[in-house]
Amino acid sequence: MMWTDIGVQPGDGEQPDTEVRPGNGVQPDTEVSPGNGVQPDTEVSPGDGVRPDTEVSPGDGEQPDTEVQPDSSGARIVITGATGFIGSNLARYFLERGAIVYALVRPGSKNRAALLVHENLKVVDCGLEHVEDCIPAIGHADAFFHLAWGGVNREEIDSPEVQARNVSGSLECVRTAARLGCGMFMDAGSRVEYGAVDGVMREDVECHPINQYGRAKWEFYQKAAPLCRKLGLNYFHLRFFSVYGYGDHPWSIISTLVRDLRQDKKVSLSACLHQWNFMYIEDAVQAVYELYRHGRPDGEPCSYIVNIAGSDIRPLRSFVEEIHEIVGYRGELEYGTFVQAKEGALSIRPDISRLCRLTRGDWKEQYTFRQGIEETIEKEEA
Repeated sequence: MMWTDIGVQPGDGEQPDTEVRPGNGVQPDTEVSPGNGVQPDTEVSPGDGVRPDTEVSPGDGEQPDTEVQPDSSGARIVITGATGFIGSNLARYFLERGAIVYALVRPGSKNRAALLVHENLKVVDCGLEHVEDCIPAIGHADAFFHLAWGGVNREEIDSPEVQARNVSGSLECVRTAARLGCGMFMDAGSRVEYGAVDGVMREDVECHPINQYGRAKWEFYQKAAPLCRKLGLNYFHLRFFSVYGYGDHPWSIISTLVRDLRQDKKVSLSACLHQWNFMYIEDAVQAVYELYRHGRPDGEPCSYIVNIAGSDIRPLRSFVEEIHEIVGYRGELEYGTFVQAKEGALSIRPDISRLCRLTRGDWKEQYTFRQGIEETIEKEEA
């Protein structure tokens, strides 16, 4: 199994990818095939798992008690998946604020061009199957952002063996973070951990993931939370929803619509009547950064699941029609011509109140959906 330098996982349902016909260059839905359970990693007992409603650290509820620094000058940040969509943008965001970023990149990765050329960006050749090998090159770090995950293609996303290796390899990232002296560990969870939720997706609801990928992400959280507490790491499990922007996967629904409609093509879609949510990449990386700034550096370690999503929730068709308007009604939309997965269209309604509380109001969405799409198009045309 190869670990993928992606930063956020393409197969995890971040995109409503049942909406676009595969023949248009978009991968079909990969998030809904149930399979066998992921084999547990034996180093951390599942019995030590943390229930989602018990993740908040002792103290005053969901307010980490730290003074926020004005920037990240001199902070030493480790990022896996740093050549991917979210990972590369998060690296840039930290670099712009004075941090030193160590990007763990697979030897031979073809995605190195995604990395920003910067004097404070240190590329470390390190496959995650031996992530501890990065320790001599880094020495010491302040925070570890684990955004890479293997087996996200259609062939492997429902493989119990592949996803079990993801879990065990990710737990090694936790141990490596501790050995580097990090005070904080964040990883990329996914909204597919929730499964089919009838109502608002709050972090404390019971999870019923419907594929191996979602089960593995949920299993990792249950094991990583007690392990981070044992090792003295503050832990944030970031459940990304549908993040979009320039550099996103070319088969995502946003990328497909923006590209194909501007080329006067037809795009085959489902009815697109279910509720959806999109978040522009700049808002997403700012949210992660503000969680880092407000994280608790001292005292008893904290542990949180946090939804990383926008506030704009409406029928998917509304988003699609807005893109069609922005591109001048070029191309053609064909609703109801794409066959849904057997589970049908699943609505997503993320609750982001925890994100707002933990960042103490310092994170606010800066982009409307229209502004995000317009900026995406501008960057593509440039």
